[in-house]
Amino acid sequence: MTIIRRRRHNQNTYHSNHRTRNSCATGIYSPTSATITFSIAPVSFASKMIESSSKGLLAPEVHAHDDDDMSETEACIDRRNRHPIPAVPPSSLPVYMTIHRVRRLVAAAVDEPYSLEQLKDHRVNKEIVRPLVDRLYTPSDISVVYCLLANRVQFLREQSSTVHQTVTIARATLCELAATLILRRLHEEHTSEDGLLLLSHVLVEGFDPFQGAPDSVQLDTAARQWRLQEREGHERKLTALELAIISESKTFISSPACQRVVNAVYEGQVIYTPLSVMDILPDHYRHHPISLYDPRKAPILNHYRLIVPRWRNAVEMCQFLILLGLYVLTMMYRNDEGTELFELMFSIYTAGWVLSELAAIAEHGWEVHSQSLWSFLDLTFIFIYGAYVIARIFDIYAGRFPLGQGLHILCIAAPVLLTRLAFTLLPNNIVFISVRAAMSDFMMLTFLATWCFVGFLLALQWLIDSDDNSNTTIITPRWSIIAKWMLWIWFGLDGTGFDEAGNFHSVFGPALMVAFAFLGNTLFLTLTIAVLTNTFSRIIADATGEVAFRRTVLTFEGVKSDAIFAYPPPTNIIALVVLLPLKLLVSPAVFHTVNVSLVRALNAPALLLISLYERRRSWSGGVLGRRRRGKNPFLNWHFTGFSPYDNVQAVFKTSVPDEMGDAIERLDPLEKAPRTPIEPVAVDADIRFRR
Repeated sequence: MTIIRRRRHNQNTYHSNHRTRNSCATGIYSPTSATITFSIAPVSFASKMIESSSKGLLAPEVHAHDDDDMSETEACIDRRNRHPIPAVPPSSLPVYMTIHRVRRLVAAAVDEPYSLEQLKDHRVNKEIVRPLVDRLYTPSDISVVYCLLANRVQFLREQSSTVHQTVTIARATLCELAATLILRRLHEEHTSEDGLLLLSHVLVEGFDPFQGAPDSVQLDTAARQWRLQEREGHERKLTALELAIISESKTFISSPACQRVVNAVYEGQVIYTPLSVMDILPDHYRHHPISLYDPRKAPILNHYRLIVPRWRNAVEMCQFLILLGLYVLTMMYRNDEGTELFELMFSIYTAGWVLSELAAIAEHGWEVHSQSLWSFLDLTFIFIYGAYVIARIFDIYAGRFPLGQGLHILCIAAPVLLTRLAFTLLPNNIVFISVRAAMSDFMMLTFLATWCFVGFLLALQWLIDSDDNSNTTIITPRWSIIAKWMLWIWFGLDGTGFDEAGNFHSVFGPALMVAFAFLGNTLFLTLTIAVLTNTFSRIIADATGEVAFRRTVLTFEGVKSDAIFAYPPPTNIIALVVLLPLKLLVSPAVFHTVNVSLVRALNAPALLLISLYERRRSWSGGVLGRRRRGKNPFLNWHFTGFSPYDNVQAVFKTSVPDEMGDAIERLDPLEKAPRTPIEPVAVDADIRFRR
């Protein structure tokens, strides 16, 4: 048994500014002695990973005609002056063994229904969480977080089919908490630019869950799987960030370490080739590794910036505004003669927009796409547009064009599109996030209530058709009339159903109506209010986590892999018709060259604006920009708003001089500063913890 003390992160910002971390602790576990030792390496793992990424980007396999790939390589920050120590390549990590190792440890650690708050408790954290993190934490293995989140996904799936549901949920929660703590430890030990690249490899590096498995297991699994597309070894790979989204690991996603990577990916500081389930127009001639982007070395028309979430969201916003404008023009002039041009433009443009939405669903699957804030609105509009197209074709054959039922169907798209516009403009608003969650619960409750409603409707219909009422002179109401009476009772609008209940049956008719009124109105209304209130309270209690989760989903979906997204509607339809057959006739290199040339030609204005903005921002934020602002007093200003407390904010943004930092250190040495005591934690070989 070995006693391990958890290392404390240095919290003094002045003192840490004068130090440089050139080493990292590597944990080595020995199964024979059941001990964990730590050794100091001369170069951090992040530096090794950056060197490995630079080597991967400057690989000699680049062909002479791929000038765009070489220019994209030049846009990555140069790391060739780093220590040339090779890192552990992700393809050689034992992912399969680590997944089963994590499952064994978590199953042995938790056999009681702990909640997240209980796992964060000091005693439980000391006896269960911290020893588990110390055992799994290995700086040289970036797949541990992925394996923990993969086990969380599996535990959550098992909760619906096991008798130990609460225990399984507790194990899934422990996996998320352990992954959060391991990622936080990496973040605390690597706070520089090197650490950002390391965290990016942990979160967006693709791993195959069967990587490192025996050949017999891999062959048996490959025989039972259907590969949608060939991706040169990336077919079955998933990222840790994608697993966190699927499992709704909001604690993990809202952590500062994860948000640091999410923000860097959103801004385009971290670039990588995303992994997708299926691409409509695939172009996987190049698979760029994870790297840091330098806009000063990038080409003017860099088509890879179209998959940066920040710019991708702006482009999609403009495309939706064009769609909304064409829809408004179509509906405003729908009754005027000779204005079919607006409807034709709307139909063609919307067809291209629908193609992009279907490609987005196919790229990451519905399970990830459904986590988007407005996914249900897009799907609703797609169904409305499909019904409109079918009805419009029928109107043409029936001779009712330009009028007809197609325009009537198109009218009901107005509340969907305007609501979608509000969701798009305020994606981080907690009210819209609550509305989406409440809408999901409300639809489920309404479905169950309607199910019960149909049962009462059938009972009343069969009662009035019975033999007792066969000789009466009362006109038998149709099922639609009975449904209308019951619907009025449900909403509390009218009591006609109670007056007509005796005509169904003298005893059972009024009894069924009264029972339906209690269940459908009073009970359903009370239950709906209680469920929606609980949903809203749960979201408000973790508003920061909910906003971070939705932002992460938006960022992850913004990094596109399919080449169809580079073509704005409706040119994506033409690209699909022309380029997809061309891909079957030419080599991948030629297809890549043609695709890049077309993308740059179609998006030249947008790419030029993006390049100029990023270059100016990078130049103004660099050393040259600071010197220029220092010489020119008219450029040396910063708008702080109309707050009278701007000086308080500005004092924390200044850099403390070295001599002042040394004086502060002499006045208050960190060794004498008060701090929370840390108790030693015992770790045994079987990691069986005492409750």
